[in-house]
Amino acid sequence: MISENMIGSGSPKFYGSTTIGERGQMVIPVEARKDFQITPNTKLLVFGSPSGGGLMVIKAEFVTAFLTKATEMLKGLETVVKAEQGNSS
Repeated sequence: MISENMIGSGSPKFYGSTTIGERGQMVIPVEARKDFQITPNTKLLVFGSPSGGGLMVIKAEFVTAFLTKATEMLKGLETVVKAEQGNSS
C-alpha cells in the first residue's frame, strides 16, 4: 500500500476509474464531485495534451484565476531572468 508519506501531501489524489459510455459520457466519481463541489450544471472545460496522452478537466470559474496567477508567475520569472542577464554583462 502506498502511504501519503511516500508520495507527499501535494500529490494528486486518485479517485478511481471511469469508462466512457456509448453516448461519449463520463461519470465523475462521487468522492471527486464532493471534494470539488461539482454539482448539476457545473461548467467544466476539457483540455487535451498535444500528444494525445491525457486530458485535463477544470471548472470554468477557475480558468480566469488560474491564468491570472500563471501570468503573474511568468512576469516574476521575466524579472529574474532580466536581472540575471544584467548581472552577467
